[in-house]
Amino acid sequence: MRHTKMILLVLGAACSIGAQVLAAQTDTTAQATFHIIPRRPVEQLRTEALALTPPAGLEGTRAPDLVELVTLDSSIRLEIRYATTNNFMGAAMYSQARAFLQRPAAEALVRAHRALAREGYGLLIHDAYRPWYVTWMFWEATPDSQHTFVANPATGSRHNRGAAVDLTLFDLRTGRAVRMPSGYDEFSARAYPTYEGGTAAERARRELLRKYMEAEGFTVNSAEWWHFDYGGWRSYPVLNTPFERIR
Repeated sequence: MRHTKMILLVLGAACSIGAQVLAAQTDTTAQATFHIIPRRPVEQLRTEALALTPPAGLEGTRAPDLVELVTLDSSIRLEIRYATTNNFMGAAMYSQARAFLQRPAAEALVRAHRALAREGYGLLIHDAYRPWYVTWMFWEATPDSQHTFVANPATGSRHNRGAAVDLTLFDLRTGRAVRMPSGYDEFSARAYPTYEGGTAAERARRELLRKYMEAEGFTVNSAEWWHFDYGGWRSYPVLNTPFERIR
């Protein structure tokens, strides 16, 4: 027993940083905000990212036409996590809480939002268009073992193309976001759209969201129940335009 304790103490002293990272990645409960400990300081990553440009070959074939979602329907609700510290990075990544999509995707999302009203729900947006430099920061900050949950900047994210959206449902009666089998941006199996845990009610709401989004041409991400890609996303260019420059 004494030998075991000594081993644990030595490991704890030698690997304290690694232990903190492991805890940050796995010690979380459903509905809680998931966190990692970035591999490098966020502000250092931001300085580097802003000096970079997307790789060649990601220009697309279709001219971008980003539309701010709330200008199409002001009843769509926003909770842009990356404009706050309430996200997996624990730092504000955007300076403005805004959401944009390419026009066809934006119009399709509005149709899904209005159709969901028949079920007593509306759409709550966590993220939509994302400048490429932020994707680069996510990739560089996230441990290799969790790269399944972040896009590789070498190929660009569908968010960078303005053709992906992260969202959930809110209850029209209460105005509150509903509970799902996992929290938003959780790097775990609970995030998978096929995850069979959680409550029956949580899984039913997850499937309802998927049903209405797929009816309008979106496809759910295989590892994230909240992430939907719009059909034809490949034709749009990877963009690096900050929110402040979108009119």
